[in-house]
Amino acid sequence: MRIVFMGTPEFSVSVLDALVDAGHEIAAVYSQPPRPAGRGKKDRPSPVHARAEALGLEVRTPVSLKSAEAQAEFAALNADVAVVVAYGLILPQVILDAPTRGCLNIHASLLPRWRGAAPIHRAIMAGDAQTGVCIMQMEAGLDTGPVLLRDALDIGPEETTAQLHDRLSVMGARLIVEALGNLDDLPPQVQPEEGVIYAAKIDKAEARIDWSRPAVEVDRLIRGLSPFPGAWFEVDGVRVKVLGSRLVDGAGPAGEVLDAALHVACGEGAVALTRLQKAGKGAQDVDEFQRGMQIAVGADLSKG
Repeated sequence: MRIVFMGTPEFSVSVLDALVDAGHEIAAVYSQPPRPAGRGKKDRPSPVHARAEALGLEVRTPVSLKSAEAQAEFAALNADVAVVVAYGLILPQVILDAPTRGCLNIHASLLPRWRGAAPIHRAIMAGDAQTGVCIMQMEAGLDTGPVLLRDALDIGPEETTAQLHDRLSVMGARLIVEALGNLDDLPPQVQPEEGVIYAAKIDKAEARIDWSRPAVEVDRLIRGLSPFPGAWFEVDGVRVKVLGSRLVDGAGPAGEVLDAALHVACGEGAVALTRLQKAGKGAQDVDEFQRGMQIAVGADLSKG
């Protein structure tokens, strides 16, 4: 098929590679414009932009698709279908209607649960046992279109958003190739009205750890916000991100460090902090982190 690919972050790169490997013709790649990044704050192309250029594909980075000119340029590509995965721009109806077979979206949840911006984070934070990927026919509503294909996987008890992200990216790449190969044989399944939940964009204000919460909730927060923005606490005026955790036995005042292995008491139960990152430093496993930081047994992480 002749495809317009629309994506921006690392999650989308494996999908682009899979489409190319499957022999589809990529008419053009749309991605978010380069953004300032790094210490020098120089404009850096998105992961999809960089990968598309490496593959020798045409890349377009419009700020918006609302202008008549941008819409005419899109229509002139004469695509059979557009494949959209974490692109980051709203597609006007004229864009949705331009490809012969419409626009297909790869969404990282089991719709209608977790429509919206942060489905992977929210699934872990809510304690979902499963999540997955849906291939959806796009329409004007937010992730409301009929589903053509879906697959599910179990969320591991210590899995972080980063780890789940990578597994779902691979699944999405496989499913879109399968969907495109069987498009005429996949009847659209309208999403049910029941079970709709929105995955709101992660707010950094959510990231500070409230040790008075039950350990199961603290653990989900830590894993759900790893690696970005990273759940955090302060100790001796230093901010520390926690990028990995697991549930352990233990009890004490909420926020108290119970042992040198950084088992920390919560409102109910305790969590083991397994991977941490001090401000301005790289991430470290707990043993290496403790050799440098040495958070003392009995320290109160709730004070900061």
